[in-house]
Amino acid sequence: MFNYDHTWGFMGGGMWLLWLIFIIVIFLLIKNFNTSSNSASEQNETALDILKKRYAKGEITKEEFEEQKKTLHS
Repeated sequence: MFNYDHTWGFMGGGMWLLWLIFIIVIFLLIKNFNTSSNSASEQNETALDILKKRYAKGEITKEEFEEQKKTLHS
């Protein structure tokens, strides 16, 4: 009387695989977008910005900072 199909339906139960792939692709796209935006902001850093950071960290002395700053502005 009732003809129920005892399979999973939706491609034989493989629909979960399609959703899993979809979620992984979305995750990778978001991760790639965040990574590329971070590296782009680092690329916009000028030589003077890098010099200031090195001076702030104590990697160079005040004299070295002033000398290199003068070189950059010439």
